[in-house]
Amino acid sequence: MKSVRILLGTTERVNGFVEIMGRFDYDADVRSGRYVVNAKSILGILSLDLDRPVVLEIYDNDCDDLLEALQSYMVK
Repeated sequence: MKSVRILLGTTERVNGFVEIMGRFDYDADVRSGRYVVNAKSILGILSLDLDRPVVLEIYDNDCDDLLEALQSYMVK
């Protein structure tokens, strides 16, 4: 499993993020505090506090292609 911090912030960024996630066959969740939602669910992600970075958990260690596509969403 790989975990990265991402910042979504706006509805447009959420739409772009979910579109990218839909192109890949990886299982992934987005975690914000104690809340966990499917990373491919627009409604689930929009229910989170998007003003702060959230954690993307990808359940595969060989997902460098996905991480490359999500580069603009990642924060340190």
